[in-house]
Amino acid sequence: MSSQPNVYDAEPIPQSVRSEIDRLLQSGDLFRYTAPDDAPVSLLEAEFAEMMGSKYALAVSSCSAALFLSLKALGLPRDARVLLPGFTFAAVPSSVVHADCIPVLCEVGEDYRVDLEDFAARLDDVQAVIISHMRGHTSDMDAIMALCDARGLPVIEDAAHSLGTTWHGRNIGTIGRVGCFSFQSYKLVNAGEGGILITDDADLVARAIIMSGAYEHNWKKHPVLHDAFARWQNLLPLYNLRLSNLSAAIIRAQLPEIPRRVRDGRANYDYVARRLNQSPWLCVPAKLPAEERAPDSIQFNVDGMSEDQVRAFAEAAAARGVKVQVFGQSSDNARAFWNWRFLGDQPDLPRTRAMLMRACDVRLPARLKRSDLDFVADALMAAAEDVMGPLRAYGT
Repeated sequence: MSSQPNVYDAEPIPQSVRSEIDRLLQSGDLFRYTAPDDAPVSLLEAEFAEMMGSKYALAVSSCSAALFLSLKALGLPRDARVLLPGFTFAAVPSSVVHADCIPVLCEVGEDYRVDLEDFAARLDDVQAVIISHMRGHTSDMDAIMALCDARGLPVIEDAAHSLGTTWHGRNIGTIGRVGCFSFQSYKLVNAGEGGILITDDADLVARAIIMSGAYEHNWKKHPVLHDAFARWQNLLPLYNLRLSNLSAAIIRAQLPEIPRRVRDGRANYDYVARRLNQSPWLCVPAKLPAEERAPDSIQFNVDGMSEDQVRAFAEAAAARGVKVQVFGQSSDNARAFWNWRFLGDQPDLPRTRAMLMRACDVRLPARLKRSDLDFVADALMAAAEDVMGPLRAYGT
């Protein structure tokens, strides 16, 4: 029997970055704006924008910071209402609150994607939209963009979990007005912390750059139309959400690894999904036809179990060496909307609540081998049998 795999450690930082880190440490030149024009942060922005097919990129301290700056750069009025899915991470509604706006939640279906009927019903009362591709599951972006474009509503893509995912062959994060990505340790590219936003809108990125902390004339080091900056010089507050050169160097070294990680992560996910779908009690929702995912975790629903049985399943899986997070049952889970008490009154979202009470999450990094995948799948399927009883062949 295979040994229990470690599903939490990130991949090692490539050896190629060591000399650059040593150079930075020797120079002490960690601040992006005291470094030369070819500072690691500037190089990262240029390389990331080119990789994604966008005109502009701005590297910042986190994906939350990217979301916040995107909202502020849209020029929304105070108390503007921003629509977002009821299934996302608490940092997303938090970014809306930080931007002096009001989060409005919509329902999410059993496949973890936006409920389009509920989404459409709430659009007439909002001024902007954030679409969280939560855990890398892409909602129907064709339908979403058609609905939002018809109303002139700007769309921000929260692509924290979706670097490398495509929709009709187009990179996720390039479909809305702005795309925001994460470099936190559990993401495809790991810098411990960090984020980046991409856009084709020169005026929007100019505002975001100034507010990110490009004080005085440091914005001149960004390859954006300087006329856009001149309009906003000294008119915007500085939030100082910059990324350091050290973090940028670590991120840049991993960009060439993205295609391999996407390929291996997708193969791992598909293999485990096929196995779990053989169980009558476990169901991995199918991807949408236009979507090609880049997963580093797997989500599945437990079917035919009571809440107590779902809890027992998670305990049985843990006893077999695989930690299962049930989004709605984990205490104070930051992905369960009823724990976002800082929002005050919000709709109950019964469909989303029901989904979260039986939606399970298991880490599945791209570096795992086939024996590791079998260990995970075997443990999950056996844990379901521990709770529900062994399967019996027809006629026995």
